Amino acid sequence: MCKRLNSKEELLSLYENVKDLLALRDNESDLSEKYYISVCGGTGCNSSQSPEIVSELKRWAKECGVEDKVEIAIAGCFGFCERGPIVKIFPDHTFYTKVKPSDAERIIKQHIIDHIVVEELLYKNNIKQSVKKQDDIEFYKKQHRIALRNCGYINPEVIAETIATRGYQALAKCLTEMSQDDVINEVVASGLRGRGGAGFSTGTKWKFAKASVNDKKYVICNADEGDPGAFMDRSILEGDPHSVLEAMAICGYAIGADEGEIYIRAEYPLAVHRLKVAIEQATELGLLGDNILGTGFNFHINIKYGAGAFVCGEETALIHSIEGCRGEPTLKPPFPAVKGLFGKPTNVNNVETWANIPVIILDGAKKFAEIGTEKSKGTKVFALAGKINNVGLVEVPMGTTLREIIYDIGGGIKGGKKFKAVQTGGPSGGCLTEKDLDTPIDYDNLVAKGSMMGSGGMIVLDEDDCMVNIAKFYLEFTVEESCGKCTLCRVGNKRMLEILEKITKGLGTEEDLAKLEHLAVAIRDGSLCALGQSAPNPVLSTLAGFRDEYIAHVVDKKCPAGSCKDLVNYEILPELCLGCSLCARNCPVGAIVKTDIPAKNPRLNAYRIMSDKCIKCGLCISKCPAKPKAIIK
Repeated sequence: MCKRLNSKEELLSLYENVKDLLALRDNESDLSEKYYISVCGGTGCNSSQSPEIVSELKRWAKECGVEDKVEIAIAGCFGFCERGPIVKIFPDHTFYTKVKPSDAERIIKQHIIDHIVVEELLYKNNIKQSVKKQDDIEFYKKQHRIALRNCGYINPEVIAETIATRGYQALAKCLTEMSQDDVINEVVASGLRGRGGAGFSTGTKWKFAKASVNDKKYVICNADEGDPGAFMDRSILEGDPHSVLEAMAICGYAIGADEGEIYIRAEYPLAVHRLKVAIEQATELGLLGDNILGTGFNFHINIKYGAGAFVCGEETALIHSIEGCRGEPTLKPPFPAVKGLFGKPTNVNNVETWANIPVIILDGAKKFAEIGTEKSKGTKVFALAGKINNVGLVEVPMGTTLREIIYDIGGGIKGGKKFKAVQTGGPSGGCLTEKDLDTPIDYDNLVAKGSMMGSGGMIVLDEDDCMVNIAKFYLEFTVEESCGKCTLCRVGNKRMLEILEKITKGLGTEEDLAKLEHLAVAIRDGSLCALGQSAPNPVLSTLAGFRDEYIAHVVDKKCPAGSCKDLVNYEILPELCLGCSLCARNCPVGAIVKTDIPAKNPRLNAYRIMSDKCIKCGLCISKCPAKPKAIIK
């Protein structure tokens, strides 16, 4: 694969030569003389021993003498993180979940040699039936993968597999068949909007950058994914890095730029590694660098590390960070398309936005625009987390409802608990309630509901979550991450946090609620950048949807969810207490003592909790064997 490609024809010839690499993955057969085993190699599964699974599979294949009958390799994230590590076997498409290194022997001996599925490793649905194939699992049925099309399908460290999925053909098409305006018009016609959160028209952004006349222009990939619970961009870079590189080169051609920068947080070592491998391989093949495919177009890509500042997700702050300056936003206009990196016209898009571009160019804007809603085209990737059965990465058409994502794809609320809210858009978003579950998700609908799309974080909350405490959690994050440049964000958010801390400690007043709303509106309307402008969203949305909880905290001095420790007390009911002493023996501070009161078993005495010593950790409740529990809070 080291021979440089000097024309589009050579790229297409290489595609014909390597497309059979994926033959086993594209065909379906229950019996085979040759197998391909794909092991999830995303960060989540890697932390759960995926590399050891690969090693053990290779060891057992060698020991059993079937090395020539099976190929074993890593893949990107399959998305079904709740059931990882995942191992998928082709051509029978068997989908194994929660695999451990110790399962490798059974997979090789039973599945590969004897052609018998390892039943215990299959996914079990709600009625405990085993499901063999990925596409038959409810988690995947309503998904439509475009940005994630190759994640979990190809080995991201082998460029031949990218080529086999038509990789870089979109770039070749642009360079040989389309003018700069043709490319931009196709992106405009697709209706693609920025997936980083703002939702601005991607094609229009490119058009502005092309219109700026200068001797130097830049293309930037914003991979500074800082939302709590978000891992969409990381997974794309780990599973399909070439889709982003190709898209950046396409944009470079369209706007007249010859250099790209990928700004990625240093906390993503696996994504960084795979990007480096991808850039090196693409450059060696002549798909990046000078005179790409013999067309005279030059495009080089560099990697720049971020130190994890959330504010650097804002494009002007990100640009300043790349320049070596403090990561602070600046007033716009001028926009980066006119004056960006080092004062030159610059186009900035996030990872997921880039991942859609090759598909739009190859398959056409019309096909892409047929997916989604009138004003929000295509699909959106969400990191589904929180109190949900199926934690993971999902990609659905715009217009899919929250109910479909949470219940059909996400499998409902953990432990049979009652749904309470869903936070979309991370710290910049808001909390949506049960009445919003049938809202079709798109940019405008979420804003109308007091939330936002954001980059795609979606955290599900249940009846045990206190909405005042949730607002405080997100505000703590925002206060910590504020760059401090403007007073409203630096001081205003701190004052809001102080009020929320008062309320959760039972010291708040109704006057504090009025102050909270007044501050929130002022900060939203007057902050310099989107971080400050959107910081009050969790407060405003929880006040709108759960005002009764705020009232309970400030008037009744109670936390209805039992989450705010200062407003909660634990009590043992003697009539239910078994007198077993398990709670006392497990209490970390010795706050539980025996009483003279008879327990449920009259031969034993009940216990009580000393409120002044109790740290409200809840361990006593978890250890209590009584049914119903003898300890209440």
